[in-house]
Amino acid sequence: MSNIQSWLPVNQEPKALIFICHGYAMECSITMKSTAIQLVNTGYAVYGMDYEGHGRSNGLQAFVDNFDVLVDDCSIHFINVCEREDNRGKMRFLLGESMGGAVALLLHRKKPNYWNGAILSAPMCKIAEEMKPHPVVAKILTRVCNWIPTWKAMQSQDIVEVAFKEPDVRQKIRENNLCYKGPCRMKTGFELYRVAMDLEQRLNEVSLPFLVLHGEEDKVTDEKASALLFEVASSKDKSMKKYPGMWHGLLYGEPQHNIDIVFNDIIAWLDKRAVPGI
Repeated sequence: MSNIQSWLPVNQEPKALIFICHGYAMECSITMKSTAIQLVNTGYAVYGMDYEGHGRSNGLQAFVDNFDVLVDDCSIHFINVCEREDNRGKMRFLLGESMGGAVALLLHRKKPNYWNGAILSAPMCKIAEEMKPHPVVAKILTRVCNWIPTWKAMQSQDIVEVAFKEPDVRQKIRENNLCYKGPCRMKTGFELYRVAMDLEQRLNEVSLPFLVLHGEEDKVTDEKASALLFEVASSKDKSMKKYPGMWHGLLYGEPQHNIDIVFNDIIAWLDKRAVPGI
Protein backbone atom coordinates (compact mmCIF):
# COMPACT_ATOMS: atom_id res chain seq x y z
CA MET A 1 0.00 0.00 0.00
CA SER A 2 1.28 3.46 -0.92
CA ASN A 3 1.48 6.33 1.53
CA ILE A 4 -0.48 9.27 0.11
CA GLN A 5 -0.13 12.89 1.23
CA SER A 6 -2.14 16.03 0.55
CA TRP A 7 -1.81 19.69 1.51
CA LEU A 8 -4.77 21.99 0.77
CA PRO A 9 -5.17 25.78 0.99
CA VAL A 10 -7.50 27.02 3.71
CA ASN A 11 -10.74 28.89 2.97
CA GLN A 12 -10.13 29.18 -0.76
CA GLU A 13 -10.49 27.18 -3.93
CA PRO A 14 -7.07 25.99 -5.13
CA LYS A 15 -5.60 27.85 -8.08
CA ALA A 16 -4.54 24.48 -9.52
CA LEU A 17 -3.39 20.99 -8.55
CA ILE A 18 0.28 20.12 -8.12
CA PHE A 19 1.56 16.54 -7.87
CA ILE A 20 4.94 15.93 -6.25
CA CYS A 21 7.26 13.25 -7.63
CA HIS A 22 10.04 12.84 -5.05
CA GLY A 23 13.61 11.75 -5.69
CA TYR A 24 15.34 8.42 -5.22
CA ALA A 25 15.60 7.32 -1.55
CA MET A 26 13.52 10.34 -0.47
CA GLU A 27 9.85 10.63 0.55
CA CYS A 28 7.03 13.19 0.63
CA SER A 29 5.84 13.60 4.20
CA ILE A 30 9.06 15.00 5.73
CA THR A 31 11.67 15.92 3.13
CA MET A 32 9.20 17.37 0.62
CA LYS A 33 6.86 18.90 3.22
CA SER A 34 8.48 22.34 3.06
CA THR A 35 8.01 22.33 -0.72
CA ALA A 36 4.32 21.51 -0.33
CA ILE A 37 3.85 24.21 2.29
CA GLN A 38 5.48 26.86 0.08
CA LEU A 39 3.04 25.99 -2.72
CA VAL A 40 -0.05 25.71 -0.48
CA ASN A 41 0.70 29.13 1.02
CA THR A 42 0.39 30.62 -2.46
CA GLY A 43 -2.96 28.95 -3.13
CA TYR A 44 -2.15 25.59 -4.74
CA ALA A 45 -3.43 22.16 -3.73
CA VAL A 46 -0.52 19.74 -3.43
CA TYR A 47 -0.61 15.95 -3.55
CA GLY A 48 2.14 13.37 -3.32
CA MET A 49 2.82 9.73 -2.67
CA ASP A 50 5.78 7.69 -1.52
CA TYR A 51 6.73 5.20 -4.22
CA GLU A 52 6.79 1.52 -3.36
CA GLY A 53 9.92 0.89 -1.29
CA HIS A 54 10.13 4.55 -0.28
CA GLY A 55 9.03 6.46 2.79
CA ARG A 56 5.99 4.97 4.52
CA SER A 57 4.88 2.87 1.54
CA ASN A 58 5.20 -0.92 1.51
CA GLY A 59 8.09 -2.78 -0.04
CA LEU A 60 11.80 -3.38 0.48
CA GLN A 61 13.42 -0.03 1.16
CA ALA A 62 14.83 1.69 -1.95
CA PHE A 63 14.14 -1.33 -4.16
CA VAL A 64 12.74 -0.54 -7.62
CA ASP A 65 12.07 -3.79 -9.43
CA ASN A 66 10.39 -2.15 -12.41
CA PHE A 67 10.32 1.61 -12.98
CA ASP A 68 7.30 1.27 -15.26
CA VAL A 69 5.24 -0.14 -12.37
CA LEU A 70 6.33 2.78 -10.18
CA VAL A 71 5.14 5.23 -12.84
CA ASP A 72 1.87 3.32 -13.29
CA ASP A 73 1.18 3.57 -9.54
CA CYS A 74 1.71 7.33 -9.62
CA SER A 75 -0.42 7.71 -12.72
CA ILE A 76 -3.36 5.83 -11.23
CA HIS A 77 -3.27 7.75 -7.96
CA PHE A 78 -2.71 11.20 -9.47
CA ILE A 79 -5.41 10.80 -12.13
CA ASN A 80 -7.88 9.53 -9.52
CA VAL A 81 -7.30 12.75 -7.58
CA CYS A 82 -7.71 14.88 -10.72
CA GLU A 83 -10.97 13.18 -11.67
CA ARG A 84 -12.65 13.69 -8.30
CA GLU A 85 -15.70 15.90 -8.62
CA ASP A 86 -14.17 18.69 -6.51
CA ASN A 87 -11.08 18.80 -8.75
CA ARG A 88 -12.60 18.53 -12.21
CA GLY A 89 -11.74 21.48 -14.41
CA LYS A 90 -8.68 22.48 -12.39
CA MET A 91 -5.29 22.75 -14.09
CA ARG A 92 -2.91 19.86 -13.37
CA PHE A 93 0.85 20.26 -12.89
CA LEU A 94 3.65 17.84 -12.04
CA LEU A 95 6.64 18.74 -9.88
CA GLY A 96 9.52 16.28 -10.12
CA GLU A 97 12.83 16.42 -8.29
CA SER A 98 15.86 14.42 -9.50
CA MET A 99 14.58 10.86 -10.14
CA GLY A 100 11.11 12.36 -9.71
CA GLY A 101 11.83 14.44 -12.81
CA ALA A 102 12.09 11.18 -14.74
CA VAL A 103 8.81 10.04 -13.16
CA ALA A 104 7.14 13.28 -14.25
CA LEU A 105 8.41 12.95 -17.82
CA LEU A 106 7.19 9.35 -18.01
CA LEU A 107 3.78 10.33 -16.62
CA HIS A 108 3.59 12.86 -19.44
CA ARG A 109 4.61 10.18 -21.94
CA LYS A 110 1.78 7.89 -20.73
CA LYS A 111 -0.83 10.62 -21.30
CA PRO A 112 0.75 13.32 -23.49
CA ASN A 113 -2.22 15.69 -23.46
CA TYR A 114 -3.35 15.23 -19.87
CA TRP A 115 -0.93 17.34 -17.83
CA ASN A 116 -0.92 21.12 -18.15
CA GLY A 117 2.74 21.52 -17.27
CA ALA A 118 5.70 20.34 -15.23
CA ILE A 119 8.35 21.83 -12.98
CA LEU A 120 11.52 19.73 -13.21
CA SER A 121 14.16 20.34 -10.55
CA ALA A 122 17.54 18.84 -11.49
CA PRO A 123 15.78 16.04 -13.38
CA MET A 124 17.33 12.65 -14.06
CA CYS A 125 16.89 12.50 -17.82
CA LYS A 126 20.34 11.54 -19.14
CA ILE A 127 23.40 9.60 -18.00
CA ALA A 128 26.54 11.73 -18.06
CA GLU A 129 28.89 10.51 -20.80
CA GLU A 130 31.67 9.71 -18.32
CA MET A 131 29.23 7.60 -16.27
CA LYS A 132 27.92 5.43 -19.12
CA PRO A 133 29.16 1.82 -18.84
CA HIS A 134 30.60 0.01 -21.82
CA PRO A 135 27.87 -2.00 -23.66
CA VAL A 136 29.52 -5.25 -22.52
CA VAL A 137 29.42 -4.08 -18.90
CA ALA A 138 25.76 -3.10 -19.33
CA LYS A 139 24.94 -6.64 -20.54
CA ILE A 140 26.72 -8.17 -17.56
CA LEU A 141 24.86 -5.82 -15.24
CA THR A 142 21.54 -6.97 -16.72
CA ARG A 143 22.34 -10.60 -15.92
CA VAL A 144 23.63 -9.84 -12.43
CA CYS A 145 20.42 -7.95 -11.66
CA ASN A 146 18.38 -11.03 -12.51
CA TRP A 147 20.48 -13.19 -10.18
CA ILE A 148 20.76 -10.85 -7.17
CA PRO A 149 18.30 -7.98 -7.70
CA THR A 150 18.20 -6.75 -4.09
CA TRP A 151 21.94 -7.00 -3.46
CA LYS A 152 23.56 -3.71 -2.47
CA ALA A 153 26.37 -2.53 -4.69
CA MET A 154 29.43 -0.80 -3.28
CA GLN A 155 28.73 2.85 -2.49
CA SER A 156 31.11 5.15 -4.37
CA GLN A 157 30.08 8.42 -2.70
CA ASP A 158 27.84 9.84 -0.01
CA ILE A 159 24.98 11.32 -2.07
CA VAL A 160 23.55 13.22 0.91
CA GLU A 161 26.89 14.95 1.40
CA VAL A 162 27.09 16.23 -2.19
CA ALA A 163 23.38 16.86 -2.85
CA PHE A 164 22.39 19.25 -0.05
CA LYS A 165 24.42 22.35 0.72
CA GLU A 166 23.03 23.10 4.19
CA PRO A 167 24.65 20.96 6.94
CA ASP A 168 21.48 20.93 9.07
CA VAL A 169 19.47 19.58 6.11
CA ARG A 170 22.04 16.82 5.60
CA GLN A 171 21.78 15.97 9.30
CA LYS A 172 17.96 15.86 9.21
CA ILE A 173 18.00 13.53 6.21
CA ARG A 174 20.52 11.23 7.91
CA GLU A 175 18.29 11.12 11.02
CA ASN A 176 15.14 10.47 8.98
CA ASN A 177 14.59 6.71 8.93
CA LEU A 178 12.17 7.11 6.01
CA CYS A 179 15.08 8.15 3.77
CA TYR A 180 17.41 5.43 2.51
CA LYS A 181 21.11 6.13 2.92
CA GLY A 182 22.68 2.80 1.95
CA PRO A 183 24.28 1.61 -1.29
CA CYS A 184 22.02 1.35 -4.32
CA ARG A 185 20.46 -2.09 -4.87
CA MET A 186 21.48 -3.83 -8.09
CA LYS A 187 18.07 -3.88 -9.82
CA THR A 188 17.31 -0.34 -8.68
CA GLY A 189 20.57 0.91 -10.19
CA PHE A 190 19.86 -0.90 -13.44
CA GLU A 191 16.33 0.53 -13.62
CA LEU A 192 17.61 4.06 -13.08
CA TYR A 193 20.20 3.50 -15.81
CA ARG A 194 17.60 1.99 -18.17
CA VAL A 195 15.12 4.80 -17.68
CA ALA A 196 17.70 7.59 -18.03
CA MET A 197 19.02 6.05 -21.26
CA ASP A 198 15.48 5.72 -22.62
CA LEU A 199 14.56 9.29 -21.73
CA GLU A 200 17.74 10.65 -23.32
CA GLN A 201 16.81 9.04 -26.64
CA ARG A 202 13.27 10.45 -26.58
CA LEU A 203 13.57 13.94 -25.09
CA ASN A 204 12.24 15.35 -28.36
CA GLU A 205 8.87 13.75 -27.53
CA VAL A 206 8.40 16.02 -24.50
CA SER A 207 5.61 18.37 -25.55
CA LEU A 208 4.02 19.79 -22.39
CA PRO A 209 4.85 23.23 -20.98
CA PHE A 210 7.75 22.94 -18.54
CA LEU A 211 10.19 24.84 -16.38
CA VAL A 212 13.49 23.07 -15.79
CA LEU A 213 15.70 24.19 -12.90
CA HIS A 214 19.33 23.27 -12.27
CA GLY A 215 22.07 24.36 -9.90
CA GLU A 216 25.37 25.03 -11.64
CA GLU A 217 27.27 23.24 -8.85
CA ASP A 218 25.10 20.10 -9.03
CA LYS A 219 27.22 16.95 -8.58
CA VAL A 220 24.32 14.45 -8.69
CA THR A 221 22.52 15.07 -11.98
CA ASP A 222 24.03 16.63 -15.07
CA GLU A 223 23.22 20.25 -15.86
CA LYS A 224 23.95 19.43 -19.51
CA ALA A 225 21.02 16.98 -19.45
CA SER A 226 18.61 19.75 -18.47
CA ALA A 227 20.07 21.96 -21.19
CA LEU A 228 19.58 19.14 -23.72
CA LEU A 229 15.97 18.67 -22.61
CA PHE A 230 15.35 22.40 -23.04
CA GLU A 231 17.00 22.39 -26.46
CA VAL A 232 15.37 19.36 -28.08
CA ALA A 233 11.92 19.12 -26.44
CA SER A 234 9.09 19.83 -28.87
CA SER A 235 7.24 21.92 -26.26
CA LYS A 236 6.22 25.36 -27.50
CA ASP A 237 6.25 26.67 -23.92
CA LYS A 238 9.56 25.79 -22.24
CA SER A 239 11.81 27.65 -19.83
CA MET A 240 15.11 26.96 -18.10
CA LYS A 241 16.63 28.54 -15.00
CA LYS A 242 20.23 27.94 -13.98
CA TYR A 243 21.44 28.95 -10.53
CA PRO A 244 25.13 29.83 -10.06
CA GLY A 245 26.63 28.31 -6.93
CA MET A 246 23.63 26.16 -6.09
CA TRP A 247 23.76 22.40 -5.59
CA HIS A 248 21.40 19.53 -6.40
CA GLY A 249 18.78 20.04 -3.68
CA LEU A 250 17.29 23.30 -4.92
CA LEU A 251 13.92 22.90 -3.21
CA TYR A 252 15.05 22.40 0.39
CA GLY A 253 18.82 21.85 0.57
CA GLU A 254 20.03 25.41 0.04
CA PRO A 255 20.20 28.41 2.39
CA GLN A 256 16.77 30.01 2.75
CA HIS A 257 17.59 33.02 0.58
CA ASN A 258 18.44 30.67 -2.29
CA ILE A 259 15.28 28.61 -1.74
CA ASP A 260 13.29 31.86 -1.91
CA ILE A 261 14.86 32.66 -5.29
CA VAL A 262 13.95 29.22 -6.66
CA PHE A 263 10.37 29.33 -5.38
CA ASN A 264 9.82 32.85 -6.65
CA ASP A 265 10.66 31.49 -10.11
CA ILE A 266 8.39 28.45 -9.64
CA ILE A 267 5.39 30.43 -8.39
CA ALA A 268 5.78 33.11 -11.07
CA TRP A 269 5.80 30.36 -13.73
CA LEU A 270 2.79 28.61 -12.22
CA ASP A 271 0.74 31.78 -11.70
CA LYS A 272 0.99 32.59 -15.43
CA ARG A 273 -0.40 29.17 -16.36
CA ALA A 274 -2.75 28.17 -13.55
CA VAL A 275 -5.97 29.61 -15.01
CA PRO A 276 -7.60 27.55 -17.81
CA GLY A 277 -7.54 29.28 -21.16
CA ILE A 278 -4.61 31.58 -20.37
